[in-house]
Amino acid sequence: MIIGTVTVELYLGDIFSLKEKRQVVKSVIDRVRRRFNAAVAEVDRQDDHRWAVLGLACVANSTDHVNRQLDSILDFLDKDGRFSVESIHKELL
Repeated sequence: MIIGTVTVELYLGDIFSLKEKRQVVKSVIDRVRRRFNAAVAEVDRQDDHRWAVLGLACVANSTDHVNRQLDSILDFLDKDGRFSVESIHKELL
């Protein structure tokens, strides 16, 4: 069993309240869960309205599959125009 995890730091830019931030983050989390069937949650900087840190996890029996899945999620996040991906930490266990 291969477990892949990614921590992604997002800069939300022109967000001026925690309410706006939560709408964007919740939308991203729901879309990633539905589209990729991956575990995802906001894991840090919950009280900072311009930044979000998402934790993602994928489990499979193949390293290649886990890598492809996580890379697809990262591409999906990178193409979303509401924020910019500032840092990525990827790990396979």
